[in-house]
Amino acid sequence: ASPSRPRALLCVCVCVCVCNPELNIHNVCLLSLQVKPSDATLTQQVPEILFPWRSVVVRGDGTLRRVKRDWVIPPINVPENSRGQFPEDLVRIRSDRDKNRMLRYSVTGPGADQPPTGIFIINPISGQLSVTKPLDREHISNFHLRAHAVDLNGNQVENPIDIVINVIDQNDNRPEFTHSIFNGSVPEGSKPGSFVMTVTAVDKDDPKTANGMLRYKILSQNPQSPSSNMFTINNKTGDIITVAAGLDREKVTQYTLIIQATDMEGNPTYGLSNTATTVIRITDVNDNAPEFTTETFFGEVHENRVNVIVANLTVTDKDQPHTPAWSAVYRIIAGDPTGRFSIPTDPTTNEGLLTVVKPIDYESTRAFMLTVEAENEVTLVRGIHLPRQSTATVSVRILDLNESPEFRPNPKSMRLEEGLSAGSMLTTFTAQDPDRYMRQTIKYSKMYDPANWLEINPANGQISTIAILDRESPYIKNNHYNVTFMASDNGTPPASGTGTLQIYLTDINDNAPHVFPPEVEMCERPEPNALNLTASDPDLSPNAGPFAFELANRPSDVRRNWTLHRLNGEHAQLRLRIGFLASGLYEVPITITDSGNLPMSNTSYLRVKVCQCDHHGDCVDMERIIAAGLGTGAIIAILICIIILLVLVLLFVMWMKRRDKERQAKQLLIDPEDDVRDNILKYDEEGGGEEDQDYDLSQLQQPDALEPECVKVGIRRLDERPLHHDHQYPLRSAAPHPGDIGDFIHEGLKAADNDPTAPPYDSLLVFDYEGSGSTAGSLSSLHSSSSCGDQDYDYLGDWGPRFRKLADLYGGGDD
Repeated sequence: ASPSRPRALLCVCVCVCVCNPELNIHNVCLLSLQVKPSDATLTQQVPEILFPWRSVVVRGDGTLRRVKRDWVIPPINVPENSRGQFPEDLVRIRSDRDKNRMLRYSVTGPGADQPPTGIFIINPISGQLSVTKPLDREHISNFHLRAHAVDLNGNQVENPIDIVINVIDQNDNRPEFTHSIFNGSVPEGSKPGSFVMTVTAVDKDDPKTANGMLRYKILSQNPQSPSSNMFTINNKTGDIITVAAGLDREKVTQYTLIIQATDMEGNPTYGLSNTATTVIRITDVNDNAPEFTTETFFGEVHENRVNVIVANLTVTDKDQPHTPAWSAVYRIIAGDPTGRFSIPTDPTTNEGLLTVVKPIDYESTRAFMLTVEAENEVTLVRGIHLPRQSTATVSVRILDLNESPEFRPNPKSMRLEEGLSAGSMLTTFTAQDPDRYMRQTIKYSKMYDPANWLEINPANGQISTIAILDRESPYIKNNHYNVTFMASDNGTPPASGTGTLQIYLTDINDNAPHVFPPEVEMCERPEPNALNLTASDPDLSPNAGPFAFELANRPSDVRRNWTLHRLNGEHAQLRLRIGFLASGLYEVPITITDSGNLPMSNTSYLRVKVCQCDHHGDCVDMERIIAAGLGTGAIIAILICIIILLVLVLLFVMWMKRRDKERQAKQLLIDPEDDVRDNILKYDEEGGGEEDQDYDLSQLQQPDALEPECVKVGIRRLDERPLHHDHQYPLRSAAPHPGDIGDFIHEGLKAADNDPTAPPYDSLLVFDYEGSGSTAGSLSSLHSSSSCGDQDYDYLGDWGPRFRKLADLYGGGDD
């Protein structure tokens, strides 16, 4: 179409190959795309999409007919970020059946009725497809929609067709570096063309277009030393490489580059750009050797000292501190053939610590002149050699000390025969003073002699015995006896050394054999068992076994009751000769002789316990307790302890009984003349005064002497309210004994408890008023009732001192 011919139609046919060998039909037009001028304006033409209607097919009878087929619509391109008026028409969709009926058009898919919804809309009557807002390709690059055509009843008229809408990219995004600061490194001294690092930027625009094609370049370099162009960058890949020589970490430790990335293939006019910072660190290499700060070092050390620092060797190294290219390694290349020194490195200061590792004798060597070389942990780079300053000289002076005297040989061994008498001279054990240039005197003394057998002469070191040497002593270990001596000089300060004398003692026949075990058990009858005996001799062979065993001749019953058979050179067997031996303890004398050059014999007394045995051959009587460890003395001691304990218990019981009797008779033994009764006694009884109480003192008289009418039991209170007037208590029966006044009082108490006229215990009692005075006279005025006659109180004297006083009061005696 052209502006001069606005009414012209643009038809686009899409041909699909249809293969049919019989009819030779190949091409059928399936799509017609017509562009018609809009009625509203002639400057904007909207494409129109027609639903295809018929295609040519072969009937069964050989004739042709047209049927509807599916087809594919070419994509619709829509630029992003459009600034036109919305909604903006994109394309019109129609069917050629809309001439005969009313149709309704619709679209479905993401952007229409699926999220994001509402971006594309369609006029249901005209089929005009429009976009409602600007599109963003970086958000969604294309949309897939499906167009539908139905009649008014909702019946599908056409098969749905697919519509693809591509969003055309525009240069609306700047390049973005992946990091704001890039860090890289390169070794110092690198050659031109050495790879350093890669910087990367991204652009959200379409990378297939110029909008997303980036170009890199270096804007600046800091510092510009030794050249302003030490590095270059590949404008497409972002790789940074070196372009000049002269990288030296000791001069410049790092470089800072400003990198720019521009899209539109680096077009400075239309492209968008961004920048980032790149920091390139120059790494260290071992291009500087360590150098000593001085040519000669000095030190001194005392002799015989080890692990002592003699001198500190200092060096300088321009390489990066605390790296293998900076750390120094020291080596002694001359002056120490015996390896008496070493030089470890201080990791903090990088100094060499010259240390003595082996003792040095002043008398042998008084000074050392060492040649020392310093290197790094890693080798120097190619082309650099060790300078003269990497080698130095160390002068070490040895200082003399007062050294300890030394016994030679140490230890000293000798062989002796045991039994050597006291006072015998054994050997001379002396020490030498290493200090040849000092005239000193050495004295000897004994430090350790567990058996105290030896002594040493303080002046000349002669050793002699002071006791008999005994190989069987507990201080002998494997026939060896060790004695330690000390040698001291008179230097300043004094020094001392020790030496050990090892004596190997050979055996002699100085010990007689004895029987083992010393105590055994045997049954009364010899059938169950026999006794196996062993000869024991602390001496060694040939002064020990084989042994000869024999029963002693005395007492005479030994050979009559026992038999001894030698089993071998070490053992013998003891049996009963008789058929029965009563239970008890027997001592059987057995003579044992060893095989020494001068044989020694000994008669040992074997303690045999004869007892009754069970079927296992074990003792069952009580004497087994004795054999188990409780002897006769222990049993007697236990019995004595039990008897003493019983006597103590008996004495304690007797003392308790005697004490009770004395307590009971204490008051009865008081003299009546000295018995003072004028004390105040408290009975825990409270009541009214004497005026409100009616006491019948005649009741205290002799009960069996009272007339019946005189016996009125009880004490009545004035505040009592009797239920029956003039009530009389029942008469008490006569006392079983004339003096049983205790029963009389208890019967009176029982009668009072059974008195129904007595007030209850919880009644209100008044005790605050006790009356104006007592109507009772002196006790001396008490006398028998006139109605009852005179009483004889002499019988009260038989009751004891207490009642004798009462008898005197009532009897009316002269006293």
